[in-house]
Amino acid sequence: MEATIGAGEFKARCLKLIDDVAATREPLVITKHGVAVAKLVPIPSETRLFGALKGSVRATDDIVSPLDNDWEATL
Repeated sequence: MEATIGAGEFKARCLKLIDDVAATREPLVITKHGVAVAKLVPIPSETRLFGALKGSVRATDDIVSPLDNDWEATL
């Protein structure tokens, strides 16, 4: 079950609650008069683009040697 907090209390403790959500990675539902109006969620951790696919592609054939088949081209 998600933690909830009233909007007035959220306003008073906003910065601390943001730090708590970042640290625990648990969302926080903000209510107004008992009705959920917003949800504070942690952003996904950043994945570095450079090197993200390292080791995921493997060549099993010889990709350097010339091909054995003849090619014909018509213009």
